[in-house]
Amino acid sequence: MEQTPFKQLVKEKFPDLSAGQKKVAKYLMENLNQAAFKTAFQIGRQAAVSETTVIRLSYSLGFESFSEMQNIIQEELLLKNQADQSNFTMMPTRSSDPFKKLILNEIHILKQLLNRTNIDEIWKAVDTLIKADQVLIAGHMLSHAAAYWFSYMLGTIRDHVTLCAPTDDIFEKVANLTNNSVIVVFSFPRYSNCTIKLAEYAAENGFCLIAITDRLLSPVGRFADIILTTEESVETGSNSIASIITLVDLIIEGIYEKDQERIQTHQQKLEKMYSSFNVFTE
Repeated sequence: MEQTPFKQLVKEKFPDLSAGQKKVAKYLMENLNQAAFKTAFQIGRQAAVSETTVIRLSYSLGFESFSEMQNIIQEELLLKNQADQSNFTMMPTRSSDPFKKLILNEIHILKQLLNRTNIDEIWKAVDTLIKADQVLIAGHMLSHAAAYWFSYMLGTIRDHVTLCAPTDDIFEKVANLTNNSVIVVFSFPRYSNCTIKLAEYAAENGFCLIAITDRLLSPVGRFADIILTTEESVETGSNSIASIITLVDLIIEGIYEKDQERIQTHQQKLEKMYSSFNVFTE
């Protein structure tokens, strides 16, 4: 049976961990490269918990020992490093050309979208969005641009897609959802409290929640049923709008692949409306 990637395993088990174990889990998720070669005592000191708590975390995650957990982490890092080495020439350089450096950095970030965990979660998102009777999409502050793009693109291939604009009162929109509806939230630093509260409400009331964010244990990631992530820029520490848009474009492409008949019907209806209202200039 295939081993669940470590970060995904932590995300799945996180709600059931003790307060101390959650501290360790957060530390590991944010410092995996360094923690992979530290002792349980050293990790505990960095996470401000006891060595015993670190060991108990390994048991809570389903490992037989701390050593087994650490071996899995090291193996995953080795595989990742091998993949990174194969793409070394595409890594950002210290070129004096700022445009070249930016483009190479974007390419590196985009390549990370193709990791196995992300692809599996993308297909889950595709299937969930196809089955949903309604889709509510939200993203505030810097995340709103990506939310708008996704709502527009999704609205061209299926019906009952609603966007929560930053100035909207979302309560009426949420009240119209059913048990078969899906909420999609975009949340990147600095995280909007409004988006976090919506994610928390979705989780508490049984709505399927898809989170598009920067890390598995981000404020909305902890509530999500499906979570898609894109890493920060290694140069600036900021998130790439290009990688976020590409991530949602992958979802759209997946829906095209699996739901062609319904998409064709929906787009034919749209084209008739476009023609009737003379929307576009040919």
